[in-house]
Amino acid sequence: MREKEGYKKLRIYQKAHKLAIKVHKMTLHLPKFELYEEGSQIRRSSKSVSSNLVEGYSLRRYKNEYLRYLSQSYASSQETIEHLDYLYETNSLKDKILYEELNKAYNELCGMLFNFTQSVWEKHETKLFRNKIND
Repeated sequence: MREKEGYKKLRIYQKAHKLAIKVHKMTLHLPKFELYEEGSQIRRSSKSVSSNLVEGYSLRRYKNEYLRYLSQSYASSQETIEHLDYLYETNSLKDKILYEELNKAYNELCGMLFNFTQSVWEKHETKLFRNKIND
């Protein structure tokens, strides 16, 4: 079996992807009227977290672009928390344990995204930039 390559090796991507799948499955059990309202919104925001990580990783040689996509990923994670709160507070998501589990996981993911973004901000160098320094 081949080891994971590229963005798939990042723990942050793995967690975001796994959570998006869990959110998607959770929305299938929402009341019918929520499937196309809040259900649709939370599916999009949760999937946007990992999608932005993938896009950013693909452009990682450009520090500013990478940072932009990481910031969008963070914002989507925060947005997902907001949608979770709406669903729970309106009683559309009745499973308190699932709500707390997802809320905690997305808050942890936000922390991971924040730290990862800080690391890229402080330490990321492009090959072009490194070559100019060494010349």
